[in-house]
Amino acid sequence: MENKGFAEQQTNITTPNSFVIAEKPLKNGKTFSKRVDINDLKSKLKETESKELKKNISIFSFLILALASLGIYLSF
Repeated sequence: MENKGFAEQQTNITTPNSFVIAEKPLKNGKTFSKRVDINDLKSKLKETESKELKKNISIFSFLILALASLGIYLSF
């Protein structure tokens, strides 16, 4: 009678001894940072703020108009 338990199963897992380590190549060239003009950044910021302001004003005016129309409707 054979015992087929865990003691009978022996597996030898070996790792290969000769493997190549992948290395990143060294960068020979210098990295130059691109300068940014502060006036360009300010103009872009003003554009986005004006778009947001227009959007907020339109939403606010729509809510005021809806509230006014609801008040007129309920008063009659």
